[in-house]
Amino acid sequence: MNAVFKALNDPTRREILELLQRRDMTAGEIVDQFNISGPSISHHLDLLKQAGLVTAEKQGQYIFYSLNTTVVDEIMKWFVQFRTKKK
Repeated sequence: MNAVFKALNDPTRREILELLQRRDMTAGEIVDQFNISGPSISHHLDLLKQAGLVTAEKQGQYIFYSLNTTVVDEIMKWFVQFRTKKK
């Protein structure tokens, strides 16, 4: 869970997740949305993958990145537990 929160702590990584919420994208398509270098985006994508927030699938010469909704669901369940008072 710590890797997830570390990944979510960066605004660029949160923006990448928002992009992937709309549709799967290649690394190049993601890079085109930012004013930072490809290697920097690659680093952000690697941290998101390590946290389990995104998945990567190679299709030909491209790698497509997708939002991993399973981990997002687990995070939401974890947060919801704080809304209910334990007796």
